[in-house]
Parts: sequence; structure tokens; C-alpha cells
Amino acid sequence: MRASISLGRIAGIKVGINASVFLIVAILVVGLATGQLPAAYPGRSIVAYVIAAIIAALLFLGSLLAHELAHSLVARRNGVEVESIVLWLLGGVAQLRGEAKTPGADFRIAIVGPLTSLALAVVFGLAAGGVAMLGSAGLPFGVLVYLAATNAVLAVFNLIPAAPLDGGRVLRAALWQFRGDRHAAAVNAARAGRILGFVMIALGVLQVVTGRGLSGVWLALIGWFVVSAATAEEQQARLGGRIAGLQVGHVMAARPTVLDGNLSVADFIAQVALTHQYSTYPLVDPYGRLTGLVTLNRVRAVPPELRATTRLQEIACPPNEVPTARPEEPLVELLERMHGCADGRAVVVDEAGRVVGVLSASDVARALQLADLRSFDPYPAPSGADLTSR
Repeated sequence: MRASISLGRIAGIKVGINASVFLIVAILVVGLATGQLPAAYPGRSIVAYVIAAIIAALLFLGSLLAHELAHSLVARRNGVEVESIVLWLLGGVAQLRGEAKTPGADFRIAIVGPLTSLALAVVFGLAAGGVAMLGSAGLPFGVLVYLAATNAVLAVFNLIPAAPLDGGRVLRAALWQFRGDRHAAAVNAARAGRILGFVMIALGVLQVVTGRGLSGVWLALIGWFVVSAATAEEQQARLGGRIAGLQVGHVMAARPTVLDGNLSVADFIAQVALTHQYSTYPLVDPYGRLTGLVTLNRVRAVPPELRATTRLQEIACPPNEVPTARPEEPLVELLERMHGCADGRAVVVDEAGRVVGVLSASDVARALQLADLRSFDPYPAPSGADLTSR
């Protein structure tokens, strides 16, 4: 999930919102201002209802941000890098670089989100009680009660033991601790998630058929997302099991052809593209550090009449958007980041930031083929075809 609008950084973590957030804000505001609040607190002006609904929607987004920020801070304390937090249509996503190294860390990272939502429910509930004690049971009280209830529901829903919900992460950590196999635990948690998603879709369709309308559509939409995310997690877990133990350095194409970003596209085609077999070319500065990434797809997109005057740096994927890794990093952790403008490629750098290799989908495919061969190899490691030994 990519952010459309950046909100800056909190505790050093990039925070952004996806454009779909505006849809959920609109749904919340319309629902509260025209339905829930007027029904519970009649007699106010439409302006008052709209203002109260906007405040409730923004504080709800703030609650989602607090939930994801809790995940991120605990993840960072447990040695997992945090790329960003993105709020979107169906909630928030803390995008982590890598996975927890122990079941205990996995459990702590997962459980802190629902606990934060539960704490917010208590805070908003106490605030509502305080407002009531002051003799006011109007719109401020209604907004606080709504926020307390939604945060409580968010906490309970996220504790359902099914991936990708936080409860699924808790289940994964428990199975990992009990069985000692993280990948098998992740597969089981993802399967539970798929079952939950299909149940939600079925209930949503039933609500639509019985005339409950929008609530059923919304439930089915959430169910579809749960099924999709759980399926992706199961595939990722199975992939991780197949390449467990492989490092980026085992798979990367070493000593790639690196280029100066000032080279024109026309010269690149004549001097490099037509004489080399590669489709990916890192751009580097005089010290060998990454300044961009050019692929043949990007070169082909340049009109022929502009190739002589267009520099590679102008069409390159910016360095901050290129997935990078160190040779000793586990391959499975890099795969989660191989997306975006780099066309599914990644660049491998050494401790000084100098480019030492590139990684493409074909390199990963070959690693998977060799991993499958290794699983049927009757001879124990090490052997000539092994990518790594244990």
C-alpha cells in the first residue's frame, strides 16, 4: 500500500495517507451526520452534526494511526526496521522491513496494536463519563462514546486469530513457539484468515439479500480484503520456507554493469544495451554509490527523437525508491520490498554503500528452482548445486 499524501514523520517514521482514506472519511461523516448523531441527539442544526461528524472521523483516523504507530515502535525496539505507516480505506498498515527474529518479538509486535486500541477505548470512555458528570449529554458526549465504541470494536476484531489481523500474528507467534517452525505457523495463521474472510463475505451477501444494504456490502468488502491478504501471506510463507537460509549475496548477479547518469539514452543504446545481455543498469557516482536505476523498459519509453538529448539520470528510478539490501540479508526479507518503480529489481550494496550486485525476478526464480532441486537431492549438503549449506 503506497501513500498518496505524506504527513511527515512521527518518531522518525514516515507517515502518509492513501487517497482511499477520503472515501472512508466521507462515509463516516455522512453516516454520522445524517443518521447516528441526529437519531441519538435530535434538535441540533445540520452544521453542528457535520462538525461533530468531522471531528469524530478525524479522531478515528488518529486512533488508527496510534494503533499502527504502536506496532511500529515495538517492532523497531525488537530489531525490525519500519519503512512507513500508511492509512487507507480499510484501516492502517505499518510497513515493516523484515520479520521478527523470535516468537516473543513477533507476539509483542502483534499484541501492542489491539492493546493500544483498547487503551484508547478506555480513555474515550472515561472522557465521555467526565462529560456526562458535568451535565452534558449532547454531541461532544456522543462523539466520545462513538470513539470509545469503535476503538473497542477495533481491538476485539483485531484479536480474532486469523491473519492478516493482529490476532493472526499472535496465533503465528504461539504456533511458532510451540512447533519451532515459523513458516508452518504463518501458513496455518493465513489459512485461518482465509476461512474468516470467506465467512465475512458470506455474511455480507446474506445481509444484502435480506435488505440490510450498505452494511452487508461493507462487510463483504472487508472479507474480500482479508481473503486476499491472507492468501498473499500464505504464498509468502510458503516461499519463505522454500528459500529459508538463502542470503541476498547467494542469489544476486555480482559485478553488474554500472553507468554514469550523464550518459545519453542514445549513447546507452548504441554502446551498452545492444552489446550487453542485461536489462537492469545501476547508475552510480564517482565513488560507486547508487544514484538511480535504469531498466530497458524505461529506455523504451523514451521517444526516439528525444533519445539523443535525454540523460539516463532523467529517466532513472530515484535511489530512494530503489529496493536495496546488503549481501548478508536474508533473501526472503528483500522480496517483500521488490516493488515500485524499480520494475521488480533490487540493488545490493556493501557497507560503504557501493553497488556490488543486482537482483531480478529471474534470479529469484532460479534460486527457487535450485531450492526445489535441493529438497529432492538424495545427497546431504554441501554439494555442488547447493546455494548454501547449513
